[in-house]
Order: sequence, then structure tokens, then C-alpha cells
Amino acid sequence: MSEITYSRQGDYLIPDLTLPTEPELPLGRYALMHRDYLEKHKRVTYLNLLTSGRLNGHLHEVEQTALQRLELLTKQLSAEQGVTEELKEKAPMQWVGLMNNIRSQAEEVILTELIYK
Repeated sequence: MSEITYSRQGDYLIPDLTLPTEPELPLGRYALMHRDYLEKHKRVTYLNLLTSGRLNGHLHEVEQTALQRLELLTKQLSAEQGVTEELKEKAPMQWVGLMNNIRSQAEEVILTELIYK
């Protein structure tokens, strides 16, 4: 266990405390949304992750999971609803509309199950 050092501030000794360094990881949209949610609604969890140096790792993992789940759900919903490459060639505007709806459905699941949990 490391020894705590102090700095004199006038008549007081203040402990020299720093947060553990975390590796820099790319944080995308879902990671940032989850961080904001934790900070506002799960304050203890947020502070525990932050002070233990595991916040960025946790957020990066949530981001990767969300992106994988989005891709999987989009494929599954497309297959279920019959949105194919053939439809894309025959009726591109209809295909775009259907794919936008599918992506919105998949994203709603991700937000509910991963981000705001």
C-alpha cells in the first residue's frame, strides 16, 4: 500500500490525492450516453468505476457490445421483415424507409438493455 503525502496549504496539511491513470480508449456515442446516465442516475457506480481507474474500460466495453448488438439485431429484424438486397434494387426508397425503422427498433432495444441500465 502506498504512503499518502501531504502539502501544506496555509495552516493545513492537505493530502496529495490523484485518480489512477486509465488507458485512453476511443469512446463512441453509446459509451458517452452510458457515462452521462451513470453520472446522473447511478452516481455510486460511476464514482466507484472512476476512482478505481476502470471507467474508460467499462465504457469501451459497453460501446463495443452496443455496436455488435446493433449489427446483429439489424440483421435479424431485416430477415424477419423480408427486407432484402432484391428489395433494395427494386424499390430503394421503400428499402431505406424500412431500414430506418429497423435501425430505430434495434437502437431502442440497445438503449433499454445496455445504455440506460
